[in-house]
Formats: sequence, structure tokens, C-alpha cells
Amino acid sequence: MVNTPTIKLNDGNEIPAIGFGTFQIPNDGSTYKAVSAALAAGYRHIDTAVAYFNEAEVGQAIKDSGIPRADIWVTSKLWLQDFGYEPAKKAIDLSLAKLGLTYLDLYLIHQPYGDVPGAWRAMEEAQQAGKIRSIGVSNMSPKIWRQFVPQFTTVPAVNQVEFNPYAQQQELRQLLAAADVKLEAWAPLGQGNQQLLNEPVITQLAAKYNKDAGQIILRFEHQEGIIVFPKSVHAARIQSNLAIFDFELTANEMAQLRSLDTGKTQHDPDAPGLQARLLSAFDVHAND
Repeated sequence: MVNTPTIKLNDGNEIPAIGFGTFQIPNDGSTYKAVSAALAAGYRHIDTAVAYFNEAEVGQAIKDSGIPRADIWVTSKLWLQDFGYEPAKKAIDLSLAKLGLTYLDLYLIHQPYGDVPGAWRAMEEAQQAGKIRSIGVSNMSPKIWRQFVPQFTTVPAVNQVEFNPYAQQQELRQLLAAADVKLEAWAPLGQGNQQLLNEPVITQLAAKYNKDAGQIILRFEHQEGIIVFPKSVHAARIQSNLAIFDFELTANEMAQLRSLDTGKTQHDPDAPGLQARLLSAFDVHAND
């Protein structure tokens, strides 16, 4: 059993530094199987979202694991279809019902467009009511952060964004650090980017430490203070992604990996028309 370190959030809660992501894992039994394998391997942090359409399988895997609820950190996210105060209140209760849980450890604004302040108010109320322990945002660029967060009464605990050695979010990290907001990385391995996984500095470090490229990348991100949750449906990979706490990169090696930053991300939250494209991509209430 891996003893996973935790990272303290600005609200005092402690989140496991590594979690298991469920984006694009289907709700045909695959999510149940993958989350069950992750929990058996030692993960105690599971990340889902209403727009992943797999909350029910995540909840069932948690229930069937026999692990005490208090020992598992569960994150879900509010889809922008439900932004605004009243829709968000309903959506929070619906996510809890689908997951079969009485509270969430973390709940995020999934895509920050539309009535974000109204949605945030509902999340603050749910936090005060004990339905959510920590509240945060995702996919907020510096521009979007400056647009919305000054309107919030509560500062977000996290901002979940694209992050990997090619996309190190320097401007955003400075902005978040000033408010003690932690960055969570989606696509921490560049979504399987072969160019990244075959970078000479990464392959050389993998050979030195007897690790694979993914473990070197995740270790780099962990040492940078980033919360990571790699996704896999393969049992061996699920286990190996967790095996990053038995070695440490040197200051010089960290500097080498920082130099891989291109300053660019694949996903651009500031792209024109993105809100409309995202809204047309998913209908989270089609089967309600």
C-alpha cells in the first residue's frame, strides 16, 4: 500500500497529491472496473464530473471497495449547462445522488463561462451546508480568473487546468500562488504525447532511476507542488503511475525538465466561441 502524501489547501483540507482521473472512461462497466483497480492499488483520490457521464459507476466502485468513505477524496464538477444559482443547487444534489454520497470532497466549476458567479454562490452554500468540503474552478486562464474570482466571496481552493512539462502555466501559477490556490493538472502526461514521453532528458532520467517516462513526468509535477491524477484503464499502468514516491529528482534535473516548457497549451480557454461549442457537445440531462 502506497502512503500517498497530501497537499494542504487554503481552506485547511488536505487533498491526496495524486489521484485517479476518469475522463473518457465509458460508463459501460469500464469506469467501475478502472476505479475499483485504482482503489485496490492504493489510490485514495478519484476525479470525475457530470459531463463524464460516469458518476454512478465511480460511486458504486467506492461503495463496493469496502474502504471507509472518509479515506477517499472524491471530486466532481458542475457542467456549464447548470450554471446559475438555482440550476447549480439542483445539479449538486443530482451529482450526490448519482454518486450515492452524502458529501463531495471537492466540487469544481467545470468550464468557466456564463453565470459563473451564480453557480459559485450555490457552491458556497452547499459547502456551508456540509454537502461539499472544498470548492474550486477549472480551465480558468489568467484572463478568466481576473474576470470572475474578484466577484467571489470565497477564494477557490484549486484551479484544475492542462499542465505537463510542455505546458507549465507560469503566468497562471504566479497568480494562483498569491492566493495560495493549488493547481491540479489534467493531462499530466500530455494525453500520451509520444514526443513528450520520448524527450531525451526524460528517457535519460527514466534509465537513471529505473522508472518509466510517465513516472519521471509525474514525479517532476509532484515536486513542483502540482496535484496530478493520471488516467489509465490498464492495471499495470494504474499501479506504476502511483510508484513515484520512492525517488527524488535533483535541483539540476528539475531545472532541465522546466526548460521543456513551450508556454503553450493544447486547450485554449480564451478561444472565441468555446462556450457555445462546449454547450452543444454535451447534454448532461439527456437521460435524467
